[in-house]
Amino acid sequence: MDRSISLTESYWPADTSEDLLNLSLGDLLRQVAREVPDRMALVEGIPDRAARRRWTYAQMLATAEQVARALLSRFEPGECIAVFAANCPEWVLLQHGVSLAGMVLVPVNPAYKAAEVEVVLRSSQTVAIFHADVYRDNDLRKLIAEVRPRLPLLREVVSLSDWDTFIKSGDAATPLPSVAPEQMVLIQYTSGTTGIPKGACLHHRGVINTSRQVARRAGFEDGDVWVNAMPMFHIGGSVVTELGTITSRGTYVIMPGFDPAQMLEIIESERGNATLIVPTMILNLLEHPAFPNHDLSSIKTILSGASAVPAALVHRTKEALGCQFTILFGQTELNGVVCQTRVDDSIEDQSQTLGQPLPQVELKIACPETGAVRPIGVSGEIYARGYQLMLGYFGMDEATRDTIGDDGWLHTGDLGIMDERGYVRIDGRLKDMIIRGGINIYPREIEDVLFDHPEVNQAAVIGVPDEKWGEVIAAIILPNTPQKPPATSDLFAYCRGKLAAHKAPTLWYFVDAYPLTPSGKIQKFKLLEWVGSGVIKPVVWERPASASRG
Repeated sequence: MDRSISLTESYWPADTSEDLLNLSLGDLLRQVAREVPDRMALVEGIPDRAARRRWTYAQMLATAEQVARALLSRFEPGECIAVFAANCPEWVLLQHGVSLAGMVLVPVNPAYKAAEVEVVLRSSQTVAIFHADVYRDNDLRKLIAEVRPRLPLLREVVSLSDWDTFIKSGDAATPLPSVAPEQMVLIQYTSGTTGIPKGACLHHRGVINTSRQVARRAGFEDGDVWVNAMPMFHIGGSVVTELGTITSRGTYVIMPGFDPAQMLEIIESERGNATLIVPTMILNLLEHPAFPNHDLSSIKTILSGASAVPAALVHRTKEALGCQFTILFGQTELNGVVCQTRVDDSIEDQSQTLGQPLPQVELKIACPETGAVRPIGVSGEIYARGYQLMLGYFGMDEATRDTIGDDGWLHTGDLGIMDERGYVRIDGRLKDMIIRGGINIYPREIEDVLFDHPEVNQAAVIGVPDEKWGEVIAAIILPNTPQKPPATSDLFAYCRGKLAAHKAPTLWYFVDAYPLTPSGKIQKFKLLEWVGSGVIKPVVWERPASASRG
């Protein structure tokens, strides 16, 4: 679509000038293996360069077909197969084997404890789980043994330490099923910022085309190298980065997890061209003592998102690495990303907006109650419609109906503003809205003000139940210097100077760290639990008379 478009209302019609790939994930892998069989597809990004395992596209397809046949000797197409492990090549190979077998992959966070794992496996009706033996201090083998008796549908448990034995157990003569692009390929559980994870059912067409469009807008070219440390159990790993690489016939270097020193070495040794990392990870790279000692000239694009990316960080990153930058916005229910800045957008657009919608996505800023399109520049809920919509929440018809209307619009729950160019700005979460004395207050506006305070590193704003007001505003602050936090009276005055009086927080808390999802989002429901249970205590301060509790 013409980037000089001038909209008259907050509605972006789908750009249909680019065709969608109408393939299953297995068909995509077969196609790329035919086209570039000897090109490196997958690299194990471990510290020891000599020990890194590598697969060409031909080898990757052959192994994935072995996995598919081993699965089909035990399970039926359409059944759910869970993977419970940190990033590793076997994770990727299992994902493709499951897709070739016409089954559904259920990624499980390896940091989960028994109750969390049981919820995911039970709600997804998983019949088999592949697991690492340990993850940090989590004994995964012992954990699965604990929950298995309570999961009658779980027929088989396979340790990745027995991987070679498993993949050799299939019959080479077993035919692989035909898999349609609209079939389910993943049940991706939401990251849980609200405390209620739901299994979003994603389809082959959605994950392939979303990741392809992201890679294109990021300037990721045919044969480029993508270094990934994002967790594979998150959509940023299993869809955006990995499948974006395959659709570009590139090389995917998968790290076990994020380690700044290791990532710097891998970018240099593997000549990495792109990576998706959240702002805190970017800072860890730029500020690592080894940063000046590595040749990072191969990096072309840094992709980021999940939390606010300050303009100063975008500028600093581009200067330090001589690279391009792009910001992503989306959610699991939309098979990944729906809006993205372009690498040649201005610093202001890259840091202050989410860019324009991706091709084939219809998007509007709407009244949350009626769905009516908002005028340009007026805040409303972000709605999206098109091929990217999930099939629904697994086994949760009512939740699906609450999210996707009869008209096909998916209600994201995110508040946004669209300008006349179609560039979208985030304005908070609808579910985060605080209702104080009958007045709607959006935490994002307050957080943005506090973020600009010179003594504040990060800020999270929540509503705390109150008998008089219904809710009062609480600010949980991560100071730049935790040992010497700013005075709450100064913070209050700072907010009063930039916001309407009723928006200034009257409860103040200081923390050393936030509870985060794997993608780096602050879990506000846990902050509310901390406040309610007294895990964190409010700072006692002298409120002005005009601020007496409200």
